[in-house]
Amino acid sequence: MARAGLTTDRVVTAAADLADEAGYDHVTLSALARRFGVKDASLYSHVKNLHDLRTRMALLAGGEMIDRIADAVAGRAGKDALAAFAGAYRQYALEHPGRYAATQIRIDQSLAATSPAFVRTAEVTHGMLRAYGLEEPDLTDAVRLLRSTFHGYCALEATGAFGSSRDLRTSWDRAVEALHVTLEHWPREQAASPPAPGGATPHAPPTT
Repeated sequence: MARAGLTTDRVVTAAADLADEAGYDHVTLSALARRFGVKDASLYSHVKNLHDLRTRMALLAGGEMIDRIADAVAGRAGKDALAAFAGAYRQYALEHPGRYAATQIRIDQSLAATSPAFVRTAEVTHGMLRAYGLEEPDLTDAVRLLRSTFHGYCALEATGAFGSSRDLRTSWDRAVEALHVTLEHWPREQAASPPAPGGATPHAPPTT
């Protein structure tokens, strides 16, 4: 029997905290059980397995991250919104490295399509990009560009991979400015023909 007071939310939050403290790869059911002072079997009343735990961590962290981003971009548009979005993204990634790592795992598309965190992420991200006049398929391409740039920079910064004495924040701000210019002059592609009746696909989540 699981220890009294142990809930799924407590288990997932503790796993996210452990990821921030020790590293995402160090989150195991055994390590988490030791944290609570219970046997591994006690955790199976709350999570199915390690994959289920990591999926729940991704959803938790994704929700926290988009809440921070949404607050930052509220009332802003264009370059100001992009800079606020980017700044909140970078801050979360650097302050919560384990949680951030959890957001990078691939989530089952059927789950992503119904997850409030993923749906809100799509709404906030796509809303910002539509201010640049982007629609599909350019919207998906732009999301991929932003994600690749933000993630690549944060991952390199977190490992101390930038060796130049150039201030990291200055380089980040310049990169965001360059993205703004790119979005303003996006080489638009003609939208694809609508799918045949019965062949519609769900709206792509922001992890495209």
